[in-house]
Amino acid sequence: MPDRRTAQEALKRLTVDVADWPQDGVTFKDITPVLADHHAFSAIIAALAAAGRDDHGNLVVDKVVGMEARGFILAAPVALALGIGFVPVRKAGKLPRETHAVSYSLEYGEATLEVHTDGIAEGERVLMVDDVLATGGTAAATRQLIESCGGTAVGASVLMELSFLDPRSVTGDLPVTSLLTV
Repeated sequence: MPDRRTAQEALKRLTVDVADWPQDGVTFKDITPVLADHHAFSAIIAALAAAGRDDHGNLVVDKVVGMEARGFILAAPVALALGIGFVPVRKAGKLPRETHAVSYSLEYGEATLEVHTDGIAEGERVLMVDDVLATGGTAAATRQLIESCGGTAVGASVLMELSFLDPRSVTGDLPVTSLLTV
């Protein structure tokens, strides 16, 4: 099985910085080359999924939540690797049934996220998965959604953390596993 170092090396080698996208002043981290490489993608999924297990390999989560949109690409295979369910957290108006909603600020605007009210059961332990932890707003909002369902966010597992934006000042005591800190 690929190790964490393999995942980190793949991220460094294959992630492409795109300046001024989606707007001036923002450097977008394009992970599509990582996803296109089977070995890199496999290593990354295994490394992200490790956050859902304890030091003895025992499962410590009941569900995996992925945040729209690139979080879906990562969280669904993480859930499969852990043998548990996947729950999408979507932008407002994208889920067809009753939802909980949270609005928040992100690095280049405002957003609202939603989750189905029955997506997470009372007492379920949830691993949050996303591609980039930037300002921490998406993670904090997702944690609120999990808690509004009665679940507990036990941690977040991300490909990379943009430390210069100080996201942990927003995520507080939420344990965060980042494969790469930029």
